[in-house]
Amino acid sequence: MKIGLIAHDKKKPDIVVLAKKYRDTLAQHELYATGTTGKLISNETGLNIHCMKSGPLGGDQQIGSMVADNLIDLLIFLRDPLTPQPHEPDISALLRLCDVHDIPLATNFKSAEVLLLALKSGVVSDNNL
Repeated sequence: MKIGLIAHDKKKPDIVVLAKKYRDTLAQHELYATGTTGKLISNETGLNIHCMKSGPLGGDQQIGSMVADNLIDLLIFLRDPLTPQPHEPDISALLRLCDVHDIPLATNFKSAEVLLLALKSGVVSDNNL
């Protein structure tokens, strides 16, 4: 399964914690991330991650293009809803694309855990997404 990983600046520590907690599950899949997020996760976990550009420099759009081309099966995007983002239109477009293409999307830590637990237990797989 191809999994996208994105986190706003204030959520980067959370996505690292999530990746450490579910490292064994994530290691079984092909991972893609925006630049800074991917580098942080990779440095902290040793996971192999395909890194795009950072979000504000087009990384969100690169992941969005992958969603539109059915190249992402699941997206974890830990958003900071309390801080204005200069690239908010890109973020909104990415979330819309997930809805249009029926891609499972977690936007907070607990919803990400639900998706990762489903992957870990085999409830969600390449075969039934």
